[in-house]
Amino acid sequence: MRMALTNGRVLLDEGFRRDVAVLVEGGRVAALPAEADLPAGIARRDLGGAMLLPGFIDTQVNGGGGVLFNDVPTAEGVAAIGRAHRRFGTIGFMPTLISDDIEKVALAIAAVDQAIADGVPGVLGIHIEGPFLNVDRKGIHAEDRIRRADAGDLAVLTQAGRGRRMVTVAPEKVDPDQLQTLVEAGLLVCAGHTDATYAVTRRALDQGLRGFTHLFNAMSQLGSREPGVVGAALSDEASWCGIIVDGAHVAPVVLRLALRCSRPERFMLVTDAMPTVGAASKSFVLQGKTIEVRGGVCVDDAGTLAGSDLDMATAVRNAVSMLGLDLAQAARMASLHPAEFLGLGHELGRIAPGYRASFVLADDGINVLDSWIDGVSAKEEPARATG
Repeated sequence: MRMALTNGRVLLDEGFRRDVAVLVEGGRVAALPAEADLPAGIARRDLGGAMLLPGFIDTQVNGGGGVLFNDVPTAEGVAAIGRAHRRFGTIGFMPTLISDDIEKVALAIAAVDQAIADGVPGVLGIHIEGPFLNVDRKGIHAEDRIRRADAGDLAVLTQAGRGRRMVTVAPEKVDPDQLQTLVEAGLLVCAGHTDATYAVTRRALDQGLRGFTHLFNAMSQLGSREPGVVGAALSDEASWCGIIVDGAHVAPVVLRLALRCSRPERFMLVTDAMPTVGAASKSFVLQGKTIEVRGGVCVDDAGTLAGSDLDMATAVRNAVSMLGLDLAQAARMASLHPAEFLGLGHELGRIAPGYRASFVLADDGINVLDSWIDGVSAKEEPARATG
């Protein structure tokens, strides 16, 4: 199927362009011609002057649409979460499993593998956050699920499967040889919920640690004599930092300072979204704890942050209003940067010939009007049942 998207403000590498159409063929961008040069008789969609952005990619999605991945580790659960987030421009996501037993981890891996095999739109792989974390930085993770890894755990994590596989660990709680095994198996290993020293984190980076899960949250902070995990993250030039821009997880001024410390290209927006995103109900149960959205923030009875009620379109909007980024920069932090982190920067995150036709159409307020995944509009996507 060939079609052309016309009369839009298209975000290209050099910035927004009004003078190009986006020609889509076979689920990819075929060309970016002037509208006058489009082939005769081709189907066209007039974008009405709205912005066409590269589709958003979220590497940390615990739930959405009333579904928590830990509770529904099935292909149907993955599909329901994807549908909820697509309404907010997320065209690629990593369903995220919060610390749980190894049997649940195996189920979650199998669910994502099946979802990809079934062609569930947008699912790129799985993010396993824990359970190999530091109890002292557990956040909302259940203490009784946190433990050190053993050979059986590594066998489950490194089994063959589809899509990308990301795992968040506390480097001080994983033996160096175990970390090396994960890296050599192709997993994207990130540090999070960790009290590691700078030296331990630096050693992990030298072994192939790929990035940092929700920078500043649940990790050792930058100090005058001990730089901690935050100091290692900001001083390293090769790794990636996920940031939650909701004004609650991290003070905006701290994130603005972080962006000054290192290359902005190393930062990517994440939501850490919970089931409340895209759902009418603003409460849910997480491993026995009731979580409620108060003032736009997910917390338990003690006020502990429990993921977020943030969607990616709002994260982009906040990056502009809270961090002072221009829209093109903010959009790239939600698209190109996570694509490159995942090793998919050659096919996602840009609107360019040869890239997958995965876009977001938004108005000036960054309200999502439509989205495409591999050339298929959300308005054309067939409905799927939720299991």
